[in-house]
Amino acid sequence: MKKKSLVVKNGLLVTVNPQMEILKADLLIENGRIVSIAPDIDSTNRDVFYADDLIVVPGFVQTHVHLAQTLFRNSAEDLPLLDWLEQKIWPGEASLTPETLRLSALLSIGEFFKGGTTTIQDIGIVKNAHVLFETIAETGIRAVSSKMLMDSGDGPQIIIEDTDQALTESLELLQRWHGYDNGRINYALAPRFVLSCSNQLLKETAELAKKYHLAVHTHASENKKEIELVKKRFGMSNIQVFEYLGFTEVSLRLAHCVWTDEADRQILQKYDIKVLHCPSANLKLGSGIAPIPDYLQRGINVSLGADGAPCNNNLSIFMEMRLAALIQKALHGPQSMTAETVFKLATIDGARALGLDQEIGSIEIGKKADLVFLKRNQVHSIPDENIYAKLIFSARETDVQHVMVDGQWVLKDRQLLTIDENEIIDKIKL
Repeated sequence: MKKKSLVVKNGLLVTVNPQMEILKADLLIENGRIVSIAPDIDSTNRDVFYADDLIVVPGFVQTHVHLAQTLFRNSAEDLPLLDWLEQKIWPGEASLTPETLRLSALLSIGEFFKGGTTTIQDIGIVKNAHVLFETIAETGIRAVSSKMLMDSGDGPQIIIEDTDQALTESLELLQRWHGYDNGRINYALAPRFVLSCSNQLLKETAELAKKYHLAVHTHASENKKEIELVKKRFGMSNIQVFEYLGFTEVSLRLAHCVWTDEADRQILQKYDIKVLHCPSANLKLGSGIAPIPDYLQRGINVSLGADGAPCNNNLSIFMEMRLAALIQKALHGPQSMTAETVFKLATIDGARALGLDQEIGSIEIGKKADLVFLKRNQVHSIPDENIYAKLIFSARETDVQHVMVDGQWVLKDRQLLTIDENEIIDKIKL
């Protein structure tokens, strides 16, 4: 039986289109895409969803997350980055079984949906990365994910792999998952960070990325001690290492970029390297505050991510948006990061970071129907003379009522439709 079209009626649409229009209009959705935006679309023989008193926004995009770490929430406190990794995170990741890894991913994705995030870039895990892809597939979230590559460093030996084995498994996952479900899932190569990878692994990763036209997702320049160790090993900065090894010839996506100098920033700008900004994690680990206004002024693409739950301790895009604005205002003045700018970081600029800006990130004809519906008239968020200020500074995750990906509901009336929330809680709670 042919599936009916869906008309979303009477919503306030925050489009994030090139004109940044905010419209009171209807949407017509067919085969998972927006095919019309207009007042009073004919709903004859079509399903109708009434969006009166709802704000409709593009699904939020988080470009740096760790699905595998959410089970370690509230258990890795008050440590700087390298100690945090060595004492808490690497042993925790080594302890995960396929079953607990799946629970961690389900817990993460449930939180993403309930907070309006419809697309993620997950950096993966060393062992059993296939479990993450299987969980992403069954839940319906849009994702770029990876097998994390790590063949050296101070982590437990169980998560440090043979170089050839790591790359072979990565290519197997690429063949299985890249482009899955009409492009809802894609694959990126993910060396953890320079200090956990041998020179051989880094060089071969760059070559494979070029050969298969893949993006590379990694951490860089997050912490001062990390910077010192990279410079000691290579005689150059973290960002310069990527240029030296050929990563600038592919789509390179760098989480953090807190500590960069003028030469680094010129490299970021020259090669259109994407910066994945994680304000909560950078603050909580004491890493610092990334120079985002300077990046934006240079035309460097910046997007947002919650990073992992052990360094945050939630996965809320609303928290990241608010902090992204406030920390820069304190340093550079009240006009340095406007609410409208930050909203773009969480939507169309996130889509651009993942090479998906022709498909998602805004409400436009022809784009995928990845949509979030928020309650408009709440005591904590009205009046709303400035919609962007409302969304960045007043709105909360609990305002999210309904979420769809590819035109399919994944959250309705705050109830998860592709995840059994009670089952997850029963299996995880103390």
